[in-house]
Amino acid sequence: MFEYLSERSNANDNLSLHQSYRRLALELRVDSAVSFVEITAEQVRVSAQCPADGVDVTLSATTDAWEQQREVAPARGFQALSTMRRLGHLEVSGDLLAFNQNLLMLEMLFTPSARQTTAPRQGASPYIEPVLGRYLNLDVGGRAQRIYFEEAGSGIPLLCLHTAGADARQYRAILNDADITKNFRVIAFDLPWHGKSSPPVGFETEVYQLTTDSYVEVVMAVAQALELDTPVIMGCSIGGRVVIHLALRHGQQLGGVIGLQSALYAEDKTGNVEAGSRMVLNRPDVHGGKIAAALMNGVMAPQSPVAERWETMWHYMQGGPGIFMGDLNYYFADGDLRNAGVANIDTTVCPVYLLSGEYDPSATPEMGQELADLIGADHFEVMREMGHFPMSENPELFREYLMPVLEKIVVARNA
Repeated sequence: MFEYLSERSNANDNLSLHQSYRRLALELRVDSAVSFVEITAEQVRVSAQCPADGVDVTLSATTDAWEQQREVAPARGFQALSTMRRLGHLEVSGDLLAFNQNLLMLEMLFTPSARQTTAPRQGASPYIEPVLGRYLNLDVGGRAQRIYFEEAGSGIPLLCLHTAGADARQYRAILNDADITKNFRVIAFDLPWHGKSSPPVGFETEVYQLTTDSYVEVVMAVAQALELDTPVIMGCSIGGRVVIHLALRHGQQLGGVIGLQSALYAEDKTGNVEAGSRMVLNRPDVHGGKIAAALMNGVMAPQSPVAERWETMWHYMQGGPGIFMGDLNYYFADGDLRNAGVANIDTTVCPVYLLSGEYDPSATPEMGQELADLIGADHFEVMREMGHFPMSENPELFREYLMPVLEKIVVARNA
């Protein structure tokens, strides 16, 4: 079943480079059958015999689960090893630190070739995008912040919030879409500590943690500093959660919210070294950027274009140490909406529009539907063949779902 792994690394220089750092031996259990994979700098060897030096990690799944994992368009929950583990389709045992240290390599190795093929982009004459980038200096919570933001277009303010551990580059397709910017002033900013926004003075003595109060405060501070009149706020993941908090606390000041991958709560099932701990994202013996990228690979749809999937992962590879972990404090704990009274949101004052990706195992379509029903959302839709990062992993397909929502907002504003 796993013979194809032997040829996989030969066609990928990046994968070959990952192999060169240490020997890694896997035991692969398929129901009652066992295979062994030994990964060295020279080769990936598949055998029925246990390597002489033993195995580091055991991966166990049913025949059906392994076969789904190899499909070009697998069923939801089987698109990556990390997703299978998160949802209980794959059991990982042995040296869990070694597994996490090598997870990005393993995802690259096990992903079917058909899902890794991309056509090169054609060259074009030089051009400048109609996107303006600037820095906003302001006080947030009694501390000076220097926040980077980009904007394009004019009209209704559309303030865009990126996902945990990433930055506003995720919205580049929205910023460059003339059909959107003719009606909307699109603004996307990097949260403090993220992207090109600096941490505050004294950050070297702190452990970063995002909370509901600090998140809501910085969003409203940016909106007020830029003098945005009843802006529409669109956010994804942690941004898709905080837009609900914003509707609760500041609905009278907003023109509506668009929640991407919104849910009342999320559970920490990332499969880290310490059960229930996010510390694997900020350990000196694990490359935080690589493990973050590998885990995010597992929440995207397998149908999303390769180039866009990898660009989304690249954003995660560049995050500051401990920042993704600190954002997850809000996502998994402090930002839990189950007892927040979201049913009290007045959608006649602040309309709520929700879009959920079919393949997202973190904020599932079912969880999005639950939130929509509780709030009485003005719009809820499941985005087929889409995962946790619709605006960056598959912007062309996302556009088909977003445009009808934006058209509703334009009609409402002009009524």
